[in-house]
Amino acid sequence: MKQKKLMLLGGLRYLLPVIESAHKLGYYVITCDYLPDNIAHKYSDEYHNVSIIDKEAVLALAKELQIDGIMSFAVDPGVVTAAYVQEQMGLPAFGPYESVCILQNKDRFRNFLTQHGFNVPKAKGFASIEEAMAEKYWYPWPVIVKPTDSAGSKGVTRVDRLEDLRPALEVAFTHSLSKRVIVEEFIEKAGCSSDTDSFSVDGELKFVSFSAQRFDEHAPNPYTPSAYSWPSTMTAEQEAELTSEIQRLLKLLGMRTSIYNIETRVGTNGKPYIMEVSPRGGGNRLAEMLRFATGVDLITNAVRAAVGDEVVAVEQKPYNGHWAEVILHADKDGHFFSLDMDSVFKEKHVKQIDLWVKKGDKVSAFRGANDAIGTLVLQFDTEEELVLALAQQELWMQVVINC
Repeated sequence: MKQKKLMLLGGLRYLLPVIESAHKLGYYVITCDYLPDNIAHKYSDEYHNVSIIDKEAVLALAKELQIDGIMSFAVDPGVVTAAYVQEQMGLPAFGPYESVCILQNKDRFRNFLTQHGFNVPKAKGFASIEEAMAEKYWYPWPVIVKPTDSAGSKGVTRVDRLEDLRPALEVAFTHSLSKRVIVEEFIEKAGCSSDTDSFSVDGELKFVSFSAQRFDEHAPNPYTPSAYSWPSTMTAEQEAELTSEIQRLLKLLGMRTSIYNIETRVGTNGKPYIMEVSPRGGGNRLAEMLRFATGVDLITNAVRAAVGDEVVAVEQKPYNGHWAEVILHADKDGHFFSLDMDSVFKEKHVKQIDLWVKKGDKVSAFRGANDAIGTLVLQFDTEEELVLALAQQELWMQVVINC
C-alpha cells in the first residue's frame, strides 16, 4: 500500500504532536515555510523552503510531491493556502475555499455574522490610517483595534480615548499582511472568555469545548492569554446556546470535517458572542490539553481527516477534574536563569512541564504568544483550588530572568 503524504504548513513547535501522530499512523510528513531553522522541520521527513502565504508556490510543490493531504495546525497564515490547495487538487477539505477565506478575515467574518443574525460587536474594516481616523465619531468607546489577518494577539490594542487611536492603528497595520485593520466595539465579558478547540465530522459538531481564558494584567501586552482552564466559567445554558450558534455557522458555511480553534465570550449584556473561528488546531497546546482533560484525541483525528482516512472516537466526553495550562513567560527582557517551583505544589498538581529554553537563553517580555517559553499542565480537584493557584502563581512558581 502506498504511504500517504501529509503536508504541514509552518514549522512551530505546536506541530510536533501533529508530526508524532502522523508518524504513528504511518504517514510521510512534509513541512514547509521560509524559516528552515524552525523546530518542526527537524522532525518531519522532508522540508521545503517556500512561503506558506504563497498559494501558487505551495500548490505547485504539492502537485510535484503528489501529496494526499494538507493542513495548517496552529499556524494561522497557512489556513487559506491549505484550503486553496485542497480545492485545486481535490484533496480532503475542511470546507469550501471561499468559506475558509471568510473565517480567516476578521472584517469579512464580522460582516457574515451580521448578515446572518448572529450577535456581533459593531465593527468596521479599513485600508488606511486616515480612512480609519475619518470615522472617529462612529466608534463606540472603548474599541479594539486589530489586523484583519493576524493571530496570537499580535497587533491588538484596546483603545479608550480618541488620542490613542492613531498609535494603535499604526501597530495594527504593521502586523497585517493584507494591510487592513478592523476597529470593533469592545465587548465587556462576564466571567472569562473562551479560546479552545472543537471538531466537526461532515459538518456536524461531534466535540465542543469551552475554556476560561486568563490574562496577565502586568504583561506588556495584557491581551495575550497567560493561562487557560477547563471547564469554563459559562453556565450550561450559555454553552448550549453557543454550541447551537456554532453549529448554525458551520452549516451556513458548508464546513465539513475539521478541527477548529474557536473564541467565544458572554458579554455583561448577557449575550453570547462567537468572536473567531478558524479551521485549524489552536496554538498554546489547546488540543493537547483537551486530550489530558477528556481523553479525546483531536490531533490524531485532524491528521486522519486531512488525508481522507476515517475519523474515530470523536465524541463529547466530560472533563476528568479541573485542568489548567499556564503559559510560562518572562516579565522582562533578559536571559533565562531558572524555573523555581514549590515541591509540594509540584507533586500534587503539576502533570507536565514543557520548558522550551535553557539557562542563559535570551528571552523577551511577554508581548505576544511567540514570547512564551514553555507550558505547565495542572490538575485540581476543585474549581476553587484552580482559581486560587492561578491567582497566586508567585506563591508556588517563579520564572527567574537575569538582565
